[in-house]
Amino acid sequence: MEEEWLLQVTDLKQFAYCPRIVYFRYCLDRVQPATYKMSAGIEAQERVEALEERRSLRAYGVQEGERHFNVSLSSAGLGISGQIDLVVETGAGAERRLIPVDYKLSRREPGRHFKLQLACYALLLEEVWGAPVERGYIYLIPVRRSIGVEMTTRLRRDAQRQVEEIRALVQAERMPEPASQRSHCVDCEYRRFCNDVL
Repeated sequence: MEEEWLLQVTDLKQFAYCPRIVYFRYCLDRVQPATYKMSAGIEAQERVEALEERRSLRAYGVQEGERHFNVSLSSAGLGISGQIDLVVETGAGAERRLIPVDYKLSRREPGRHFKLQLACYALLLEEVWGAPVERGYIYLIPVRRSIGVEMTTRLRRDAQRQVEEIRALVQAERMPEPASQRSHCVDCEYRRFCNDVL
């Protein structure tokens, strides 16, 4: 595998859910099943974007700012690339701040994997757009609720560590152990490739 490739930020979420998903994606790249969840998520996100333009920014802890949708960023230094659903830009000069917002088709309280993904978006924004990210939000589409996530030093460090771990696994082309929770396997699009779990 080439040294120059970049992980997708969404790989962190997938890796936390089941490390084999990332392995299949990069090491068996001709195996890319599409799922109903994927297409449903895209449709839901488009509906949210249409409504988002008319809503206030109070859900993201600010009164005013500029919205940027579907922001694509990449960093060779961080070894990652991704597309952020929404970036709210506030202030100017030394007061300029960036707020990444990640839309999720979920009703549950966000797990650690979603927070790591958001931390990677924060790292990308800070490097590429050159302004601090102190906080991000996970927007739960079905319940129309935004949940703030502080971009702590620990969360950022954990996100960077996870990127390094994923890169090492892919470069070694080593199939990892399956998801620790077998319930994840039931709806997994790669289930038929794991002969040792179900």
